[in-house]
Amino acid sequence: MTYCENLYHYQRRLSREVIIGSLKMGGAHPIRVQSMLTSDTMNTQACVQEALGLVKVGCELVRITAPTVKDAANLKNIKAGLRAAGCEVPLVADIHFKPEAAVEAALWVEKVRINPGNFADSKKFNVREYSDQEYAAELERIRERFTPLVQRCQDRGVAMRIGTNHGSLSDRIMNRFGDTPLGMVESALEFAQIARDLGFHQFVFSMKASNPKVMIAAYRLLVARLNKMGEDWNYPIHLGVTEAGDGEDGRIKSAIGIGSLLADGIGDTIRVSLTEDSEHEIPVAKALIEGLKMEDGSWKLEESRSHVVPTWPLFEYQRRASKKMIVESCELSGTETVRVVVPRSSYQAVAHKLEQMGEYQPELIFEKLSLREIDPRSEEEVATLQEKNNPQLVTVRDGIELDPIAAFRLLAARIPVHHPILLKDTLHPEKEVTNEFVRNLLAASTVIGSLLCDGIGDAIFIRRETAPGASLRLAYNILQAAGVRIFKTDYVACPSCGRTLFNLQETTARIKAATGHLKGVRIAIMGCIVNGPGEMADADFGYVGGAPGKINLYVGKKAVKFNIPQEEAVERLVGLIREHGKWVDSC
Repeated sequence: MTYCENLYHYQRRLSREVIIGSLKMGGAHPIRVQSMLTSDTMNTQACVQEALGLVKVGCELVRITAPTVKDAANLKNIKAGLRAAGCEVPLVADIHFKPEAAVEAALWVEKVRINPGNFADSKKFNVREYSDQEYAAELERIRERFTPLVQRCQDRGVAMRIGTNHGSLSDRIMNRFGDTPLGMVESALEFAQIARDLGFHQFVFSMKASNPKVMIAAYRLLVARLNKMGEDWNYPIHLGVTEAGDGEDGRIKSAIGIGSLLADGIGDTIRVSLTEDSEHEIPVAKALIEGLKMEDGSWKLEESRSHVVPTWPLFEYQRRASKKMIVESCELSGTETVRVVVPRSSYQAVAHKLEQMGEYQPELIFEKLSLREIDPRSEEEVATLQEKNNPQLVTVRDGIELDPIAAFRLLAARIPVHHPILLKDTLHPEKEVTNEFVRNLLAASTVIGSLLCDGIGDAIFIRRETAPGASLRLAYNILQAAGVRIFKTDYVACPSCGRTLFNLQETTARIKAATGHLKGVRIAIMGCIVNGPGEMADADFGYVGGAPGKINLYVGKKAVKFNIPQEEAVERLVGLIREHGKWVDSC
């Protein structure tokens, strides 16, 4: 199975067209940008004003949570308010747990999003073996629950998103496939098959996770399965890294997950999920799309190079097994830490303050490396490395007309696996460096993060961002977001929405202030029960809204403290971390 036409040149996946009100998605249409309201769905005026603000900055679809039938019914008033203001933006109802709310919402909106993990299935973390007959009976029960929504959408011309989330898979799926990308894909395909059996095709898939590696693997596996199932399974794809967080970390994580898939031609609509005001998501999403700037075949390899077999697994993470070598007292290999390289000028600029820079240390100086720079298309240059038994640090030569993702993939596929690889975020620094930090951040994260998630790379060299301190911080944060080098606390923070039971931005800031020094601890901050405990996935501790003003605290996916007053909850979270031996005092 394969998930894209070619690993070494860009070609957008051709999906079928789906119509969402006045908006067309898929096919040759532009990649669409969407976001989600943070206002209470029952506050009509607040929702209208927030939606108008989103549209003003370029949002093309507006999603609104509908946790109850009452909320779903109020979508009628929100839509009427927007239309009265002259705004025709399509509305998407976000449904969890309540099929009845979905059926009501389909009367008023242009698209309904359902999560197969909680639409008609249970999520109680029960361990149970299902016989084939029991499993088939459960599928029939789901068909009965799902059919009324499909029929209403079909009758009213309403589109649908079948969106699975890592960590919120049903017990039935978990017990057969585990909490895995495969389980995410199978869950979505079950619902898609029911829709197809009823003659309904106006739907979109999504496979969201807070871990970019899991998210990338799930989308790749989904597309490969769709390709294998036949040409008429070419449904559009919605991309998103769920609970990405805020600030630079949230943008880097989103760029790694969304940007790498866009670069492989996958994706018809995207949502960047930041724990910030929703209007801040739109510029990031638009920048990721604009950052492609690739036309089909614009850097296509000659035929003899376009089908080089990859030496890394396509649907799961496995680090490339380069052999150990010592470079300037640093060990490089497929089992060692991925190292950070800087130019001599950057090292000299920060050399006087290394003790104050904490974890953000320059480790190797580019000009001092014994480095082989090659064109991976060249038979002669590749052949010189085939003959070397001792490991040699290798990179792609600047200036060649290949996209860096394609160039480093080709390099990894063609040279012997024992040679370590130095990744660069650009092969044309003189042309591609800008003065816009966020654009540099997104571009570097897409390139380096994509390759790291392929398992390629033993050291990284960031050149799009030239400010020494910012470049070092960016390099380390990319390594952290890609999950290949953990050096600080990792936060999984959901974006706010109408279900949220506390101020996510303020609370996230308070938790970071109290716990930001805990290296390697993963903390999930979830606004409601929909995003916790399931979607916290592999977090060590969780802070979850249980009721207005009340917080539940989790260890892993197990709730251990309930209904804690919000004003006490951060301190109680710190106490919980202490109880489990994960606390260290800050320096």
